[in-house]
Amino acid sequence: MAATRVCVPGERLFSTADCAAGPGTYVRHGYIYSCLAGYMHKRKTEGKELSIVEVIRQKEDAVPRIGSIVTAKVTSVSGRMCKCAITCVERTTLREPFRGLIRKEDVRATEKDRVEMYKCFRPGDIVLARVLSLGDANCYLLSTAENELGVVLALSEAGAQMVPVSWCDMQCPKTGSKEFRKVAKVQLQQE
Repeated sequence: MAATRVCVPGERLFSTADCAAGPGTYVRHGYIYSCLAGYMHKRKTEGKELSIVEVIRQKEDAVPRIGSIVTAKVTSVSGRMCKCAITCVERTTLREPFRGLIRKEDVRATEKDRVEMYKCFRPGDIVLARVLSLGDANCYLLSTAENELGVVLALSEAGAQMVPVSWCDMQCPKTGSKEFRKVAKVQLQQE
């Protein structure tokens, strides 16, 4: 029995006409859904016509939970939201990324109506964010509304790693040009 893919809670897997629901799944309106974040397995059983679909959570794998701090890479930015690929949960690197979404109203704690997404994030930026919930379309809703959350690594147009100069600006060390970002105030961890 081999893992076929990673799935998240609420993800629709198969029709009940094609498969039977197993552990880690539930049935609603003729479809089988995952009730766990984990790996979906489809197995054939003796004497049964339909394959059984189950979702198994691997102990060593981390999954984003509400309140977790995640590291994500910005994949696209629009006027209302920013799409991300979540690559780490707390200090654990994920085998496969989860999808994340930062909405305009979740970027800052104050002046939410004045947020311009293009001045906060750019594709390729690495951000720290807090998981708010599992949103629509099987992607996690993220927030950077705390001072410690936001962009931690960004490349300038010249290709150099930018240096934070304020809570809303980063500077290219090669060219000296500044670019807008929602900069994270990174706290040093005491070991």
